[in-house]
Amino acid sequence: MTLQEIRHDGDTSNPRAAEARRVFGAQRRGLVLQQTINRGYQHRMYRRLIGLALISSTASIARAEVADAAAGGFSVKLTAAVAAPAAKAWAALIDPGAWWDKSHTWSGDAANLSLEARPGGCFCEKLSGGGAHHMTVIYADAGKLLRMTGGLGPLQDMPVAAVMTFKLTEASGKTAVELSYKVGGYAPGGLAGLARPVDGVLGEQLARFKRKVETGKP
Repeated sequence: MTLQEIRHDGDTSNPRAAEARRVFGAQRRGLVLQQTINRGYQHRMYRRLIGLALISSTASIARAEVADAAAGGFSVKLTAAVAAPAAKAWAALIDPGAWWDKSHTWSGDAANLSLEARPGGCFCEKLSGGGAHHMTVIYADAGKLLRMTGGLGPLQDMPVAAVMTFKLTEASGKTAVELSYKVGGYAPGGLAGLARPVDGVLGEQLARFKRKVETGKP
């Protein structure tokens, strides 16, 4: 039975027409509900990331850049000049609990964070009822490069693939740190709008890392 027949068939005694009208109505209500859920989900995710960006500070970062942003993904790149040898910078990098901002954790306490700097290692967080697996290490070369995969924060709840890389380059007892984060996948409304908020949040983390290495406090 066609949609036209459903609309114009006024014979309520026709079981086939009545059933078709019922199914059509349910499908239409379901579509409206799904659209409403999607809009709500998008609003909550964007609001959270934008809120995190508003409280971030990149004053200590030499350079912060949204390298690319499109509906299907984005990439950001940040650099910092750290006044310390690469070995010291690396030791701090793999101890995120000492410098990561607690407001960007699920537990509210950065001390619950841990990082295993080996292939397959976990960037994890202890929770009172279990834990969270934030990212997985796929490349680790002490003092030189750390690469992990995974969506941080609200991105964990989205069907996205993400790669984060920390590259350390030492010269004259100082270390240039380059942080890149590349994200691709799906989000209601696209991912381009998340690029700058994510850039801001990562900028804050890199600034805290730099201060921890140089002063002992993030």
